[in-house]
Amino acid sequence: MIDATASFDGNGSTAAMAMQRASSGPAVSVTVSAASSETLAAYEQFCRSAVFAPAQSGRWVRHWVGEVHPDSLMAMLNVDGRPVLALALEVVRSGPFRVARFMGDRHANGNFAAADPEWLGRVSCQAVRSLFDEIARLRPDIDVLALQRLLPELDGRANPLSALPNFPSPNLSLAVDLDGGFDGLLDRASGKRKRKKHRSQTRKFETAGSFRRLRATTPTEVHSLLDAFFGMKEFRFRRMGIPNAFGSADVRVFFHALFTDALREQEPSFVLHGLEVGGKLRAVTGSSLSGKRLICEFGAIAEDELAYASPGDFLFFENIKEACQQGFAVYDFSVGDEPYKRLWCDLETQHVDVLVPLTAKGRALSFVLHQNARAKAFVKNSPTIWKLTKMLRRKAAGKQTPSEDDS
Repeated sequence: MIDATASFDGNGSTAAMAMQRASSGPAVSVTVSAASSETLAAYEQFCRSAVFAPAQSGRWVRHWVGEVHPDSLMAMLNVDGRPVLALALEVVRSGPFRVARFMGDRHANGNFAAADPEWLGRVSCQAVRSLFDEIARLRPDIDVLALQRLLPELDGRANPLSALPNFPSPNLSLAVDLDGGFDGLLDRASGKRKRKKHRSQTRKFETAGSFRRLRATTPTEVHSLLDAFFGMKEFRFRRMGIPNAFGSADVRVFFHALFTDALREQEPSFVLHGLEVGGKLRAVTGSSLSGKRLICEFGAIAEDELAYASPGDFLFFENIKEACQQGFAVYDFSVGDEPYKRLWCDLETQHVDVLVPLTAKGRALSFVLHQNARAKAFVKNSPTIWKLTKMLRRKAAGKQTPSEDDS
């Protein structure tokens, strides 16, 4: 028999459920609370020995809570008194519904909730569901847990959430296998053409003035590269006629805090690179480190007189070469199937979505979200329909002709 007791005052106080040990199984308990200095410290402490994706790191979660101020939810699953799985979620309103999702919205990709590596070898779906049940009991206003863009496995360990009923996410994730080093990679990926193009780009940049590739190593450099990136992205999204995912002030402050704080690490887990030509930043990438994987989380180019020289391609060439030199096994372009990624990539990863309805309304919303994901996948997997969609989007934004870097 399970004996469950809890308290929750609706203002983010800690709630806990204690489950008595069954005669034939381990003792399972769940704690659920709003984010506080204590719960964030406990989460970061757990992450020191856990495996997790970058968007579930203690640093990411702490800064998202501190800068975005979401309606937060921290849930911890414990087995025999030891934490084994932690969910750091934000609760958002979607029309008449409330949805709990990973902190970061669309910026959180390749998700893998913080988990004890030993427990991952003996995951109990029943125990995971007990965590969901307690969230439903203590937050009856939440209709759906939307655990999206889940990485199927991390460093050879299966994602415990992907063992639940799931369906494919609309977007593929593309990556490059760095086995054999940079020369081996180029031998497999039209290396002669890539080297020739890189030399041509070098000459164009030299003609335009001095150029350099840089990595942000000081707060001032972090702010400079991010400000340039946000400006590039704002122009591009406006031209494409789509909402700017980096447009809100709190999201921009979050990224400034995240990349600046990462400089305190001996090996920063979040890094910025830029290509400067003629004293102006022409391309910027932001990356995360996850084990032997270097993940390009975002990137942009200045759409100016040097855009024709493809500064983004040049920066990717240098970033991938350096990743090989540093011993990374994979360079990950993250979510999105785009032509410039296909020039390099030989690995495809299909992320999955898990929707857990907690209310009757939530069951209806889960059905709608599933159908929307299927529709998006159909559009993006049909070259003709996807090209037409982008054309209509550009026309709505007042741009009649595409450019080679439209995505």
